[in-house]
Amino acid sequence: METSDRARLDTYFAKITGQFVPEVRPSAFLVTHLLPERPSFVRSVGVLAELRAVLPKPKSIDPGARREIEQRTPVDELSRELFADPATAVTYLESRAAGEDVVLLDVGGYFAPSLDALCERFSGRILGVVEDTENGHQRYAELPKPACPVLSVARSPLKDPEDFLVGQSVVFSAEALMRGRGDILPGRPALVIGLGKLGSSIARLLHAKGVQVTVYDIDPVRRAQALSQGFAVAQDRERAIQRAGLVLCATGALALRGEDFPQLRNGAYVATVTSSEDELELDGLPDGYTRTGSGDSVTRYSATGHYFYLMNNGNAVNFLHGASVGPFIFLVQAEILAGIRMLARSDLDPGMHEVPPQDRAAIAATWLNYYNR
Repeated sequence: METSDRARLDTYFAKITGQFVPEVRPSAFLVTHLLPERPSFVRSVGVLAELRAVLPKPKSIDPGARREIEQRTPVDELSRELFADPATAVTYLESRAAGEDVVLLDVGGYFAPSLDALCERFSGRILGVVEDTENGHQRYAELPKPACPVLSVARSPLKDPEDFLVGQSVVFSAEALMRGRGDILPGRPALVIGLGKLGSSIARLLHAKGVQVTVYDIDPVRRAQALSQGFAVAQDRERAIQRAGLVLCATGALALRGEDFPQLRNGAYVATVTSSEDELELDGLPDGYTRTGSGDSVTRYSATGHYFYLMNNGNAVNFLHGASVGPFIFLVQAEILAGIRMLARSDLDPGMHEVPPQDRAAIAATWLNYYNR
């Protein structure tokens, strides 16, 4: 990031944090993609909360950003296992923030499996969670009853620009990997599984590139919407998988089960918009498949009479090319900062919540002042 761009970003976040200062600063744990521009956001979290640790998503860590953050804040290793076991999760929080009021800033529902235990057994108090992604939103929404407030920005209108641009970056990266192997998008039927904001963006861009696109979603309302927008909608999921030459998974949950992979047509490519552990049941792949490298960031899975290609080991394909969505990401980050103040007030009931429209409007107005030039 250029010095002038960093200065503008720091000034923008200073304005945002000035609007959302809590009366009493809580402690915080921050799960984040540690991309090159991220230190400015991390510092802003540290203005509104005592940042006890940054937990970077394992497959999106920029070394320079990590070194910069480590000068101010502990950076701990993140894994699903860390918070899958309640006792381990409680022990971890005790080691960093015993007896403190804590806000958990999440990307992907990492705290969800142990949230009840953290709220009940932690020596301090869990004020709540701010969740950034649709995948994480679903994980928290599936809890019988969250033991604390969960403030989701995953479905915020301020996230719409990010989702649209992420969809573009997914298509760009998938096409780049295919071209690296001498293949192209046109003439290869595509299947998009999951028709949320990301999936819809991917489908529209593929269609604009002249690709024959079929879409599938478990929600019949979304399937009806897709049909009204001119997409072919799969009535039979298994048959759609068999026909596709490119499968893009954008469900935020499990898109392809182990038994689905042998149904892929020979030479099909598979890519996701999130991590392999969320979208793909690779552990359920039948015995007999072998893996070999087949070009940059492409793995060939083959068994007798069958083969397919997996992009970026099943992880978000767009992270291969930076996953940048420009300054629009700063809208969502500002909403996360607003969420810290909301949770610090301790006046929300347990359950799912959103940032109010007036706070979103204030964020958008500030952002436009700095980035609509």
